[in-house]
Amino acid sequence: MMSSTDSGPPFDPIELEVLWQSLIATVNEQARALQRAAFSPIVREAGDLANAVFDRRGRMVAQAVTGTPGHINSLARAASAILAEYPPDSLVEGDVLITNDPYKTAGQLLDVTVLYPVFSDGRVIAFFGSTIHHTDVGGYGIGAGARDVFEEGLWIPITKLMTAGERSPDVWKFILSNVRQPDHMAGDLHAQMASGEVGAQRLRSLCKRHGLADIEALADEIIDRSEAATRASIRELPAGTYRAQAELDLTDGSRVHIVCAITIDADAGEILVDYEGSSGASPFGINVVKNYTHAYTTFTVRSVLNPDLPNNHGSLAPIKVEAPVGSIVNAVSPQPCTARHVVGMFLPNALLKALAQIRPEQSMAEGAGAVWTMQVSGNHPDGSPFITAMFTYAGGVGARFEKAGLSACSFPTGIAAVPIEVVEASAPIHFLRKELRADSGGHGRQVGGLGQTIEFTVDTERAWQLNAVTSRLAVPPEGIFGGEPGAPGAFTVNGEDVTTQARVTLQPGDLVRLDLPGGGGYGAPKGIPA
Repeated sequence: MMSSTDSGPPFDPIELEVLWQSLIATVNEQARALQRAAFSPIVREAGDLANAVFDRRGRMVAQAVTGTPGHINSLARAASAILAEYPPDSLVEGDVLITNDPYKTAGQLLDVTVLYPVFSDGRVIAFFGSTIHHTDVGGYGIGAGARDVFEEGLWIPITKLMTAGERSPDVWKFILSNVRQPDHMAGDLHAQMASGEVGAQRLRSLCKRHGLADIEALADEIIDRSEAATRASIRELPAGTYRAQAELDLTDGSRVHIVCAITIDADAGEILVDYEGSSGASPFGINVVKNYTHAYTTFTVRSVLNPDLPNNHGSLAPIKVEAPVGSIVNAVSPQPCTARHVVGMFLPNALLKALAQIRPEQSMAEGAGAVWTMQVSGNHPDGSPFITAMFTYAGGVGARFEKAGLSACSFPTGIAAVPIEVVEASAPIHFLRKELRADSGGHGRQVGGLGQTIEFTVDTERAWQLNAVTSRLAVPPEGIFGGEPGAPGAFTVNGEDVTTQARVTLQPGDLVRLDLPGGGGYGAPKGIPA
């Protein structure tokens, strides 16, 4: 059987394509198994997850087609950090690794990463990783009001969730003793492990069919080809530095400035994105860790550069990211970061402005940016608690060169909206309205996408709490190349503006209304010079 130490000929092109498609099918099956088994609606219904296969060196070889850029590209960097503490040869069959360290993984404590080793003949040959959004890890919840990361919830260090096939008892005891819904937490962890086992079984069968002792040589071939193709795409770009900035306003009226400089080194086939000059850290939980900044940066650059290339260690390697340590785009402990998606998902707005100077036909106007997230908690009449999983809504996407912007679409993330029927089934929430906002997209040669309006109440006899994370309430999404801005958003309770980032306590019958922003237009409207 061929292994990474053999010096045989490279893979036959047909065999390589068969192996590649088999890997993609394997990680897709891993993802489907996870979604089917998950307890959390945000995973099961919205697809807020990431799945990937890694070689022994912790390099991402292939990812599932579902999931979010923030999760998958953070997972791509997280695996090596986990294996630095637990090298492959230190593991035994039945070991499973876990962490939610936000500064080494996906940037918030609610995102839990599980790394599942694949053994063959007593040796680790690969890993299947998954990151999903758990409903609750104790602490503050999904809002931005916590004062530091320790207030945001339970921090799980890199450790063994399973040891030689048995639960690591103290680890499970600590985790389940610190969450409000231990059955849901345990169920989602088992779903992550089960999906890893599905991937492991399929990968062992694949290796056996093709006479592979491991996937190291295959990983080298895939990663090297991906990196070479990415560098070749970069060499086609005009060398130079391209700068842009964008402004984001938050619920409390504060502003965040994102400044980026994209430098094309055509000779080396590399791109450097530098965020020097961006805002300092926020006292609220909207700070973004370096992994998450890197994730949405690489996603945006690759979407303009060559989106058809596989997303793996090789295609990510030529894109470098620098950000001031301790800034809003490179958070360090104990800066709070649970709502890091507000800024992280906004980064493409600045990046696309810079990239429009290079490839205007592949760029787009500003959009709403981050999805608006809601989490409701309270008590039933008998005093028993309820808490919803995070549910999200999207505004309009910016218009493009040849197409109007998408309406109520969650770009740049990949999650769908949890159906209102599922949200209503999880807690006593009652939706009164959900519709597109007419004329909220910016005018232009191509019109920006529409935002949407949602209204809901909570049918309870007691006071209840709302964790809400909104943005773009004053500064609208800009148009590009003469296009007009989209409409800003609005967040009200009983017709009054909400002006705090913190959790709010509401009363029975209170009406929450969300008016999400529309996307900016592309190009000057007909009859108006650019």
